[in-house]
Amino acid sequence: MYRIAICDDDIRMRRFLRRAVEEYEAVCEVDEFADGMELLLQDTQYDILFLDIDMPRINGIEAARRIRQTDRRVKIIYVTGYQDYMSRSFAVHPFSFLIKPVSQEEIIRQIGEALLYSKEEEQEKLLRFQTMEGVEEFLPSDIYYLEYQSRKLRFVTKQGECMVRGKISEYMERLAQYGFASPHKSFVVNLWHVKAIRGYDIVMMNGDRIPLSQKRSVQFRGELGKYQADRL
Repeated sequence: MYRIAICDDDIRMRRFLRRAVEEYEAVCEVDEFADGMELLLQDTQYDILFLDIDMPRINGIEAARRIRQTDRRVKIIYVTGYQDYMSRSFAVHPFSFLIKPVSQEEIIRQIGEALLYSKEEEQEKLLRFQTMEGVEEFLPSDIYYLEYQSRKLRFVTKQGECMVRGKISEYMERLAQYGFASPHKSFVVNLWHVKAIRGYDIVMMNGDRIPLSQKRSVQFRGELGKYQADRL
């Protein structure tokens, strides 16, 4: 059974979304919340979150930002009347961004696509690396970035850090297919974990800042924009 949350201050919209979920072919358990504060007060992990943006107390962008600090897997689907928020939503990696009004058929289609993506992520393959302390395996999604230091590479991952030998270009070639890009000659970053670009600093989801070279700025911003757009 899948768990789905609906967060919208409009009760009519919540009921519409619930009916659409109930029409989906798989059994889903649905929780409803009237604003972002109510959503954040619970500790349930959901497969899909339908989220409005303009809500009292805590809006949908801020609510998603806080959720992403502990949950990178939930598929966030914005259902909103404010298209202007689309670019701001990229920082929390939404699965989709729908502009009201939406049809029941579109909601059902989005549920199916989101659950399909989740299944594919569950089948994500481990990558094996020869580190300074022996062989270690990581999921691509668990790697934040690589940094070249004195002929070695520092891997920064959800599990911690490790050092490996090799050329950064070789690792860039190996990881490119998993959504990695190079913003600087000494770094390779996972675009999934990029929170924001501020000037010539890249802010990662773990709080680290990565330098963005002026020479690679246009190309990297383009790669990031395409990656984020492809996920919407």
